[in-house]
Order: sequence, then C-alpha cells, then structure tokens
Amino acid sequence: MFTPKYPPQDTAPAVIQPQATASAPAVQASAPVVVPAAPVSNRPTVQLTPGSALALAAGGGAVVLVVGAVLVSLLLAVAITGVSVAVVAVVLRLLIKDMHNHR
Repeated sequence: MFTPKYPPQDTAPAVIQPQATASAPAVQASAPVVVPAAPVSNRPTVQLTPGSALALAAGGGAVVLVVGAVLVSLLLAVAITGVSVAVVAVVLRLLIKDMHNHR
C-alpha cells in the first residue's frame, strides 16, 4: 500500500549509429534507429475552462483570507495575553511594595 508503483521499464533495444570522426570516413548504417513509442497514459487530463479557473482563483483567495484571519487572531490573542500578564506583574509589584512599606 505504501510502496511506490513504478511503470514498467522500456525493454526495446536501442540501435546506436556510430559517429563519424575526422580520421575515419562516415559509415552508412543499414539498420534504422529504433525509437520506442511513448506509452499512452490512462490518467485523465485536467482542462481548465475560464469558469473553473475563476472558481479556482476565488477558492485560493478565500483560503488565503481565512488563513490570514486565523493568524491575525492568534497574534492578537498572544498580544492581549502579554499585556494582561504585564498588568498583573505591575499590580503584584505595587502590592508587594505596599506590603513592605506598611510594616
């Protein structure tokens, strides 16, 4: 289930023609080059019409807006928590200072 499925290897033999060099004359090959045909994919092709492209862009924009709103709200929650902790720290400091002054 989790192992990748690879397409079968192309087993057609490739015929390689010798290259002509400057010292040797060009050799005419009697056999033509065998080029294997491209396998036909049975996957469906995705065709975007203008309407589906517009829907895709609108959906992407909506996702960006929702994620942005969530991130901004999380940042606002962290900021409010930090401010409230700072206020509590100031109040506790004043209370402790007041306790030490009224002995």
